[in-house]
Amino acid sequence: MNMIYNSPNYCVVEFKSAEGEAFSGGYEIMDKTAKREIFLGGALAEKFRFDVTKLIATEPSIEEVDDFLSNFEGLMQQPLVLH
Repeated sequence: MNMIYNSPNYCVVEFKSAEGEAFSGGYEIMDKTAKREIFLGGALAEKFRFDVTKLIATEPSIEEVDDFLSNFEGLMQQPLVLH
């Protein structure tokens, strides 16, 4: 588990697959404002990873990354619970 992004609005955690395997991990995207989250696995995680790699190549601002992550708000149905 590795936090790869943290802003006032969003947090993204990467769950890596076992070493030596093709990527089969996932991503948890948390919307701090709406207190909702989603876990992306499988093909959706692969697509997310691909899109984030392209986004990072443009050296985006925090606002641009947050705007990208806001595209997942409609999928975020799980309440965010802090322990």
